[in-house]
Amino acid sequence: MPPPVSSPSAPRLSPSAARAAEQHCLRLLAASSTPTSLLQSVAFLLKSGLHANSLVLTRLFAASASAAPALLDPLVAALLRPSVPLDAFLANTLIRAHATSPIHSLRLRAAAFFPLMLRGAVVPNKFTFPFLLKACAALPGSPDVGLQAHAAALKFGFATDQYVSNTLIHMYSCFGGGFLGDARNVFDRMPKESAVTWSAMIGGYVRGGLSSDAVELFREMQANGVQADEVTVIGVLAAATDLGALELARWVRRFVEREGIGKSVTLCNALIDTLAKCGDVDGAVAVFEGMQQRSVVSWTSVIDALAMEGRGKEAVRVFEEMKVAGVPPDDVAFIGVLTACSHAGMVDEGCGYFDAMKVEYGIEPKIEHYGCMVDMFGRAGMVERAMEFVRTMPIQPNPVIWRSLVSACRAHGRLELGESITRSLLHEYPAHEANYIMLSNVFALTQRWKEKSEIRREMSKRGIKKVPGCSIVELDGEVHEFIAGDESHPQYKDIYRMVEEMARELRRVGHIAATSEVLLDLDEEDKEGALQWHSEKLAIAFALLRTPPGTQVRVVKNLRVCSDCHAAIKCISQVYRREIVVRDRSRFHRFKDGSCSCKDFW
Repeated sequence: MPPPVSSPSAPRLSPSAARAAEQHCLRLLAASSTPTSLLQSVAFLLKSGLHANSLVLTRLFAASASAAPALLDPLVAALLRPSVPLDAFLANTLIRAHATSPIHSLRLRAAAFFPLMLRGAVVPNKFTFPFLLKACAALPGSPDVGLQAHAAALKFGFATDQYVSNTLIHMYSCFGGGFLGDARNVFDRMPKESAVTWSAMIGGYVRGGLSSDAVELFREMQANGVQADEVTVIGVLAAATDLGALELARWVRRFVEREGIGKSVTLCNALIDTLAKCGDVDGAVAVFEGMQQRSVVSWTSVIDALAMEGRGKEAVRVFEEMKVAGVPPDDVAFIGVLTACSHAGMVDEGCGYFDAMKVEYGIEPKIEHYGCMVDMFGRAGMVERAMEFVRTMPIQPNPVIWRSLVSACRAHGRLELGESITRSLLHEYPAHEANYIMLSNVFALTQRWKEKSEIRREMSKRGIKKVPGCSIVELDGEVHEFIAGDESHPQYKDIYRMVEEMARELRRVGHIAATSEVLLDLDEEDKEGALQWHSEKLAIAFALLRTPPGTQVRVVKNLRVCSDCHAAIKCISQVYRREIVVRDRSRFHRFKDGSCSCKDFW
């Protein structure tokens, strides 16, 4: 922050002249839409001696927040002097201007103006707390400041105000899962006639990872006769995306049509994203094609959707259509088209787009773009080319790029190179569990059980645990979750019997489990048994039990599908004559008649 500057001496004006100068300055500030025009207003303000006029300063700081955010900090430092009479209007404007700033460092300073307000004996009002609490929600680390702000709202009698309560729900949900109970306590104690209140709590559940609770609360909202708005719908769509709940996503699309909720660009973009991530890419494309207005996010969402299903040529076609429509691709759009080329094995096209970023559009590639290129070369089996690309990168490769390279080494038999890279990652990032898992995988594939055991002991010593595989199936509006080897489902005995039947059927048609995927030194029979209890196989077994023959099966998994499960599900789709759609952490796999949409390239 620059040091305060002295205001130039200004001529003494008569009351009428001072009033006229004030009104002219306010008009200048109202018309200030650029940094240049704002600075011209500041020059008039100083020349007219209005540097201690709290109304003028209030309008100045508000104008700076929208027209020139970078000037807000130096203007406050220069003009907010002890001689300025601080009132609630000025203090609220300072809090709001900082809380809504696009500059991160300014947002972090917003809450600091509240103690200044109290020291000046300025009594806060109901407009003070919504932006103060929003500022507290953005503070990293300890939630203590937010708790103090809540206490102040109680002290001054505004905690029950609807707007304040809604922002309290938002704040507590931003603090993490441990504070969702506090958010719910606020929600339960306030009137619930407004969709804003319900939307705040639904959004809180989604942010806290409790998407099932968000959906349940939305149903309760409907039962209470409260009309959902756009924000509510976007929150429910986020929950559906998290759960992979396709039927819910389709229902929400119909609900928007039925209730006449305005289909803004933002809402349509959310619909596209949710339908795509729940597996209905054609439905997402239909929403996109029905949009009267489209943003670059709209185009990018469709490109990403097609990329996730390995429909690279279609994604490239949409990318080209975007350019013809006069929408210049941004860096995010290029990530989408590069991902599409990677997942579809379109190496030459991907290289062309990567070069075009800088040459044709002046976009400097970021680490994510370099990561897409390494992933593309690795998936195509071009391990040496991927390694050379990493060596010649103008920026430092991050762990994600190195892990992508290790995955390529593992998939294409370059185990020594993969081991070397992983050991380097372990040395540099000893707390990341993925590095240990990758090295453990390499040792298992080369049957070096002693070294693998040492890795497991090191993980245990450091308190590092492997993330368990988890798969989700949605049936009749209910979401069922499965974890490898779990027996918590009410029908687990029937499910396990079905898994055993599936294993017998697969052996009958000649499927041999890829036992190298098992990271334990077991005999082959035990390894095959360990593989059959993977979470996606439990989820598929449950769906086969609960749905009529011929019904499509949809599964969402939190991790990448292993090669054995991938091969097994291809056989299951053929034996049981089912189309099986699996969304793992990076893409969709559509299994049908013994083959997969990824063409075994994932």
